[in-house]
Amino acid sequence: MKSTDSDAQNPSFFRRLYLGWLEIAGRFGEVQTLIVVTLVYSFVMGPTAAVIAIGRGDLLHKRDLFADGSAWNEADSTANPDLERAKRLF
Repeated sequence: MKSTDSDAQNPSFFRRLYLGWLEIAGRFGEVQTLIVVTLVYSFVMGPTAAVIAIGRGDLLHKRDLFADGSAWNEADSTANPDLERAKRLF
């Protein structure tokens, strides 16, 4: 079915209905996204952060940095590192 200039200027009833539905669905999608993100942040992220703060949790282990003077941690993946092992990637 070929489209003509008259189709572009005067779309059919179903085409207008479809385009109208896309407009409504787009607006509902924006609102729904805002609501879902707000709920997740309020009921998941907020309480989780509050529990960690109340428990004085230090998930990044930043409190010990000032006492030690360095953030270096020894690797515990191998007891005897050597050059040949470093050359092997896997």
